[in-house]
Amino acid sequence: MAGSQWELPPELCCRPMAFVALTGLDVVYNAVHRAIWDAFCANRRADRVPISFKVLPGDHEYPKCRTKRTSYEWYIPKGILKTSWMNKHLNLVPALVVLFYELDWDDPQWKEKQSECATKVEIVRTSLQGRNTKVAVVLIQKKTPLPPGEDLVASERASALCNACDLSGKSLFVLPHTDHLVGYIIRLENAFYEHAQTYYYTEIRRVKSHKEFLNKTTHQLLFVRHQFKIAFFIWISSTNAWLLSYFVFVFVFFLFRYYKTAYSLVHELRAHETNMLEIKTMAGFINYKICRLCFQHNTPLDAIAQFRKHIDLCKKKIGSAELAFEHAAWMSKQFQSFGELFDEAIKLGLTAIQTQNPGFYYQQAACYSQDRKQLAQQLWQAGVSYPSPDPLDTQSTGLDFYGQRPWRQGHQKFSGVCILHKHLFFLKSLQELIIALLSNAVAQFKKYKCPRMKSHLMVQMGEEYYHAKDYTKAVKLLDYVMCDYRTERWWALLSAILSTALRCAYLMASVKDYIIYCMELQGRASTLKEEQKSRIEKNLMKVLLNEIPDPEPECDPSSVAAARLLWSDRMALVGSNEFTIEVQDYIPFIQCKAKFQSPSFHVDQPIQLQVLLKADCPHPVPFSKLAISLSNQEYNQWCVLESTGQDSMILSPGKTKCYNFNFVAKTEDVGKKIEVRGVFLMLGSDRGRCVFLSWRGAGGDAASTHEALQASRSSWRWVRGLEANQEPHWDSVSMQHSTMIISRVPKISVELNHQPPALCNEMYCLRLTVQSQEEGVAKDVRLTAGLKPGQDANLSQTTHVTLDGSVVCDDTAAALLPDIPLGDLKPGEKLEKCVYVKCVSTGLRVLLFHVAYSISTTVEGQHIICKCHKDETVAIETVVPFEVSVKFVSTKFEPLDRVAVDIPFLLMTDILSSSPWPLLLASSSLQLLTMTNDVLKSSVLQTGESASECFCLRCPPLTNSNNTVPTGQYLVSWRRQLSCSDAPLIHTTVTLPHVILESVPLYIYADLPSFGRVRESLPVRYHIENRTALVQEVEMAVEPSDAFMFSGLKQVRVRILPGSEQQMLYNYYPLMAGYQTLPQLSINLPRCSTTNAHSLRRFLPQRIFVKPQGRQLDDASIAAA
Repeated sequence: MAGSQWELPPELCCRPMAFVALTGLDVVYNAVHRAIWDAFCANRRADRVPISFKVLPGDHEYPKCRTKRTSYEWYIPKGILKTSWMNKHLNLVPALVVLFYELDWDDPQWKEKQSECATKVEIVRTSLQGRNTKVAVVLIQKKTPLPPGEDLVASERASALCNACDLSGKSLFVLPHTDHLVGYIIRLENAFYEHAQTYYYTEIRRVKSHKEFLNKTTHQLLFVRHQFKIAFFIWISSTNAWLLSYFVFVFVFFLFRYYKTAYSLVHELRAHETNMLEIKTMAGFINYKICRLCFQHNTPLDAIAQFRKHIDLCKKKIGSAELAFEHAAWMSKQFQSFGELFDEAIKLGLTAIQTQNPGFYYQQAACYSQDRKQLAQQLWQAGVSYPSPDPLDTQSTGLDFYGQRPWRQGHQKFSGVCILHKHLFFLKSLQELIIALLSNAVAQFKKYKCPRMKSHLMVQMGEEYYHAKDYTKAVKLLDYVMCDYRTERWWALLSAILSTALRCAYLMASVKDYIIYCMELQGRASTLKEEQKSRIEKNLMKVLLNEIPDPEPECDPSSVAAARLLWSDRMALVGSNEFTIEVQDYIPFIQCKAKFQSPSFHVDQPIQLQVLLKADCPHPVPFSKLAISLSNQEYNQWCVLESTGQDSMILSPGKTKCYNFNFVAKTEDVGKKIEVRGVFLMLGSDRGRCVFLSWRGAGGDAASTHEALQASRSSWRWVRGLEANQEPHWDSVSMQHSTMIISRVPKISVELNHQPPALCNEMYCLRLTVQSQEEGVAKDVRLTAGLKPGQDANLSQTTHVTLDGSVVCDDTAAALLPDIPLGDLKPGEKLEKCVYVKCVSTGLRVLLFHVAYSISTTVEGQHIICKCHKDETVAIETVVPFEVSVKFVSTKFEPLDRVAVDIPFLLMTDILSSSPWPLLLASSSLQLLTMTNDVLKSSVLQTGESASECFCLRCPPLTNSNNTVPTGQYLVSWRRQLSCSDAPLIHTTVTLPHVILESVPLYIYADLPSFGRVRESLPVRYHIENRTALVQEVEMAVEPSDAFMFSGLKQVRVRILPGSEQQMLYNYYPLMAGYQTLPQLSINLPRCSTTNAHSLRRFLPQRIFVKPQGRQLDDASIAAA
């Protein structure tokens, strides 16, 4: 039974298109005809009508039409659908035959060519005798025709030609061979398609007309056949209707109706062993069409429901038990076809989901193919000779109907053995089919993110490759899947896969793979029994001794013989007896953990490294060498253990063995990490095979991470176990793959004496005291002092360190002084050093004092020079020593926001101490733009105390138009009172604020005593100065007051020349004691409207203190007092 029998016919799967035959075209020797043919068939876009064109000769013999049956009374059908019917109507019997003929309307030989054309049309009709095929004629003309109705000759001759050829006017076309050939061809196609549709509608009516002659007793097969044919013709004639939304529902309705009716009629047929296959075959064809229609109509749920219904109806129609494998093959093809339909719909835009995608159908198809293979192999036990001639040989005649047995045609005896013989001939291709189906399923599950389904199917693919004896591909697939199963800890599945991989490795004599699988099958993840592990371990030892291992169970005997020859060749090869196996990704039968005994070691201490090994196999395992690779290769020579005695180099099953290594670190590695790069364990010997097991890092394998997590959760159990047994529990041991080499512990003391906090800009002194406690001489003692690295970058710009405290350092001083030599220190000796720090900005800063030296010592008998250092850090807060506030006031101590030109005013400064230490203010000075004045001398300020100064200033007239001018600077020289007398003074400069100047036209001030007395004369003289370049008229009036009487001009009007002064004298007579308001002087400048009286009165005193009237003291009162 050929494997192609289960393939769906290409006529069923292809896109049905109307078949139109073109005759009269010489596409080989005629360029014009060739261009016409290319326009029909080349570069056909999707929007063109679906027509299948074929060039045929004019006398082509078409299939003969059978005599039409007038009655079905005595007719008994032999089958449902003939194998040639779909191909006949798609490729052999055209719906339209088009005759191309070169003829112009003005051709001089019109009569002769008209007769020739009519003869050719008659030949075509004769070859189509009995068919309903339409015939059309296309005239190839050289000239572009005139519009209809304008060329009377063309109309007359066209009518004559139609009469001669017996054609209707709609069947005659004109094709001008011009530049617009493609446009004319597309118009012809549309006309051809209308004729073809008419033909198929006629065929549909013809098939429907047979229904009245049928009965359901003897013509059940014909009911199915006719329904299928009608649906087939509808699909061909309605293909273009998919482009028209109005007709979609109509054609879909009819297609579903006829196909589902046909499907129901198929399952109503009486089924028995002789026609079971034919019923299933036709059911499969119709189901395929229905599902494809659903997918094209974007109703995937209907397609899935139809397919499930189809499977439920057909899965139990097995027939004879001997042909169960044939039923499995049919079921496999059904799932495969639906999966392909599903996948094709997805490529066209359908969206699938993780739980419903084509992968499930490909998987089920592969499962049925596997069942097919197993059923056939189970039946192939009895040796039955194959009959001759071959009853299944249908190459000469072929099968008449789909799904029928070849022997039914000759009425031979039914025999399933015949099918089985032929089936087993294709077992090899069947394995390829299974692998292809599984591969398609894997691709789908990978696409829809189903990793476990993908892994499961890849295992099945590996097993199929194993059965196909393609062991290389089997091992490649199984290796890929085993990584996932190790990660997810599916130990039973992993063991089964490893067993298959081990058989593959044995049969292809892959020594390295064989060793890897043997080691893993003996490990703790293996679920094999102890006797199986023992057998595998013995085989492993044979391989290590360069001997041939025993064959694995369940191996094909013929393959075992070939494998022994391969193993013999492997033994004879020279130079291939050493293997290195990276066991990090496996779970081997030997576990390894390496750990440094401490996360860090001082350079004067020996480094201790421990390696723990544990064997999980049933029997002891000898090994020849243990080596550790470190990041510094110079230490590797101290971490090697080679076999010196048989007892010390054997790992007992389930026992943990510890191996310790010690070595001395080099002084240049101080501050560096030493890491374990790998652990190597050598199995075997030079006499046989050497296998190096390599662990990356400090050991561990694919299962170690999860085991370490479990151990950390139950660590209390291991602690309790250690109390009873000194042997460490394996899971309680944690790996330490690196250690840090740190410097020797210094034996010196470093003390810092200082008085925090530091004051901004001062030379802050830190006194460093270093005392040696070493037993030998500390040589080359060096000090690094300053700002600790790693802090804010701005601090390095505002911190300056120096060793000279006699002068204030400038901004060029560094923030960190490195490697200051201090000489040598004898045992017990002490030295002191002062470091001065200038902090320009406030805030917290950390200072570092690093004292380094070298000293000789002995470690494990080796003389080394150790470099020791001790660090001291101190956090210093920097604060502002004092705050300076400045304000401008008038001579009456009133705040000023503006200063009048050439009029005295006061500058007042206040220095408020915020230092916790007493401050010595050595001096202060006021640096104006024109002069310098030193005032403050040697004052001491305690915390919170304030020192104030007052300066009387006068601003000269401006030479420019700017009304804002700088005042100058205020300088304060200071230091801590408790510092040394020779300590430098710190000079703090305070920039005085700018003042806003204003010009006044008139300046008035008064001369009066500091106080008055009741009922005593109080003379007051007012001075009025004209500060302008114009003569000013001044109107003055004295306002009355209840507290004073006065004499003088109460109201006066005077003129004052530019730069001149006018004086007005008044005698005030106080009437009341206390602070009294002086009589207000009202001044008005008629010629200066911008100046008001209030702005002028601000220069005059407002109040004065009046003492009460005194009395004369006589001698008696004095005596009484």
